[in-house]
Amino acid sequence: MAHVKGFGAVGDGKTDDTAELQHAIDDGERLIIIPAGTYRITKPLRVDLDKVGFTGISGDGGTATIVMDGPGPALRLVGTHGGTADPGSVKPNVWQSQRMPTVSGIEIVGNHPEAIGIQLERTMQATLTGVLIRKCKIGIHLIARNRNPIISNCHIYDGAGKVAIGIYLDGCDLHQINIIGCHISYHRHAGIKLQRSSVRNLQITGCDIEYNFDAKETDCADVWIDAREAEVREATISSCTIQAKYSPAGANIRIEAAPTAQSTKAGLWTISGNIITNQTHNLLLRNCRGVTVTGNTFGTAAERSVLIERCRNLVIGSNNLDYNPDYKGPRIDGVLVKDSAGINLHGLIIESSQAGTAKADGAIGIFNSSDITVANCQILNPKHRALHLDNVHHAVISANLVRDHGRAPTMQEAVLVNGGDNLEFSGNLFDKGKREKMTKNQ
Repeated sequence: MAHVKGFGAVGDGKTDDTAELQHAIDDGERLIIIPAGTYRITKPLRVDLDKVGFTGISGDGGTATIVMDGPGPALRLVGTHGGTADPGSVKPNVWQSQRMPTVSGIEIVGNHPEAIGIQLERTMQATLTGVLIRKCKIGIHLIARNRNPIISNCHIYDGAGKVAIGIYLDGCDLHQINIIGCHISYHRHAGIKLQRSSVRNLQITGCDIEYNFDAKETDCADVWIDAREAEVREATISSCTIQAKYSPAGANIRIEAAPTAQSTKAGLWTISGNIITNQTHNLLLRNCRGVTVTGNTFGTAAERSVLIERCRNLVIGSNNLDYNPDYKGPRIDGVLVKDSAGINLHGLIIESSQAGTAKADGAIGIFNSSDITVANCQILNPKHRALHLDNVHHAVISANLVRDHGRAPTMQEAVLVNGGDNLEFSGNLFDKGKREKMTKNQ
């Protein structure tokens, strides 16, 4: 191992330790130990894995801080892997010199508006664990090609600037990435963002992803999957708490792809067992295919809890869309489906949705869509109506309960249908609204 103070680093927070830390990386014994102290650097520390060999950088139990006083990444790990995750595509020099570079137990603080915490380029099995990154424009930045990275037990917090991002897959070709047990909070643009990146096998599990928003800017998201210029498929978001505050056009989770005939650019997703609250939209899905959303609790959406546009073959089942009366903030809630096909909504509880007007829309609004099932849902105290079907073809509405039992009921009707054909209603129990005569079992 190599202790950086043996290479002349001071660690007093004032001295420029860039050259000494780089010397330890280039000429040390692969395991670089950074003991307690504050190490100021002014340009990126580059770990050229093919030259220096597989490398670990340890902050001695979290007692060491690197302050990045210049632009770019504090740590830049660079490999040469150009294959896939298939073992047969990995060249011998990657296993001999580059496999599993690690960074652990260290704090990185940005002290420059363009500072980045850690950047990964063409790495194989990079592992970041127990790292704290603060005040950086980008916390962890993945570019070019990377395979099998693991980011676990990290705190990526309080990003710098209006476009701060916690974890950013930026024009990256990547298979098999796990983001596990991390806190990713207070980045004004996005907590996790994928953009221009072709990604397979993305797992976001057991994380706390919160308050990644800017109330004055549009298009903020806690998790933003932008597949409009690439494909992002085979992914899971599970057992996370994902919440923020209202921002214009913002979302807790936003997944969108370029429009195609079969909506194939973003799909094969599972979103399960999460708490998702407090944004303009809790979940926004646009041009997606093959997404299953189950066992989540949604709350307090300034527009819609779930917005689905131009999607195919989605299952939205056994979720709780409860407004939580002790939570404050602008709220409309409900589900909106537009221009979609093969949508199955079942086992939902939706209480006190404010969606729609006296003339149109409702707690569940479905427009210009086909092959729809709405079953076994409880829609309680909708402000205007439980369900509006507008130009919907081939739909089954069955075994749903609609109640309007407030002190001053406001529901106009349980269901409003405009146009469409081949609609089957069976086994429902609907309270009577102000304008309707049917009461139940229609």
